[in-house]
Amino acid sequence: MLDVARKPLRLSKLVVTDVRNLATLSLEPAAAVNVISGNNGVGKTTILEAIYFAATSRSFRTSRLHELVRHGHAGAGVRARFTEEWPSGPLHREQAATIVGKKRTLRLDEEEPSSVADYAMRSPVVLFEPTQLALTAGPASERRTLLDRVTFYTEPSVVGHRARHARAMKERSRLLMDRTRLEHRPELDAFESILAEHGAAITAARARAVAALAPAVLDAFERIAAHGLALDLSYVPGGSADANVLRERLFASRRTDAQTRRASVGPQCDELLLTLDGHPARVVASQGQHRAMTLALKSAELAVVGAARGVHPLLLLDDVSSELDAERTAALFSLLSMTESQLFLTTTRRELIVTEVGSRSERRDFELQGGAVRELAS
Repeated sequence: MLDVARKPLRLSKLVVTDVRNLATLSLEPAAAVNVISGNNGVGKTTILEAIYFAATSRSFRTSRLHELVRHGHAGAGVRARFTEEWPSGPLHREQAATIVGKKRTLRLDEEEPSSVADYAMRSPVVLFEPTQLALTAGPASERRTLLDRVTFYTEPSVVGHRARHARAMKERSRLLMDRTRLEHRPELDAFESILAEHGAAITAARARAVAALAPAVLDAFERIAAHGLALDLSYVPGGSADANVLRERLFASRRTDAQTRRASVGPQCDELLLTLDGHPARVVASQGQHRAMTLALKSAELAVVGAARGVHPLLLLDDVSSELDAERTAALFSLLSMTESQLFLTTTRRELIVTEVGSRSERRDFELQGGAVRELAS
């Protein structure tokens, strides 16, 4: 973990109304470890989704937020009370996110935030859930998304670069549909200059993010994975951090891009390459190794985002012990015991979740059944 002073961030109360299969639910978590158990399909993941929605304004399960609304109801809402522990005393805030129809409304202490980014920056959350095995086993877009989540905190200005790059790419693609005189089109020159400026900024920010992530990834993987496996990661840019070089490459690729109807140069083609013992991990890794690599990446994300934001982000772990053997599960929880992040874990088998004593001894166990949650005796 990065050696940077960070303040504790705690979710002290969560109130959920009409989110998916949960009618009403109120939770007062422990400051350290919270274990949510129950059978499959009862809504354990929905509790994590509600925390994520309140903190970030988004869902990790769908881009269509109206899907969060309980069937037959007009809207859904989540209220979360967060506390940052400052030397001068605790700083409390309430973040509320609601959906009515397809409209999302956000409130910070009952006030409209200055922007969605300002809202989402306040209470960072890092998530691991089963589908994120695609982070190491799936397409490069999954790993680019990881880098963009990290740069959102390390270099917030990159959000604007990504938005302007996306708009310019769309316009360039439209212009390339007319394949005549591709080498002599002033309007294409203009949009490629915009793409080069913002694409180079994105590439440079992602390269710095990889440099920050790498030491923490390797350290975490050593602790989680089988001994003797060597993991390496490297950034393979699809463009260039030099705007002039990128502009020249965009010009040279016009005819190819016009034929394929896709941009072949730029940060949208970036790759975060992972290798195991010198071989592409995507090809040679077992499912257990993919899960260990993903957990290592998540541990590094936690460290880098925490250092940038100056707090310990919340860590959400959905069914994390499945597909890890007993030894790797023990290594995972040993690793988790080293973080000061507030943890929320879901499981169908509560007895598997063995947490450390000492600084991580404050733990609450909750059982979800029939849409209702109850605290269990420790």
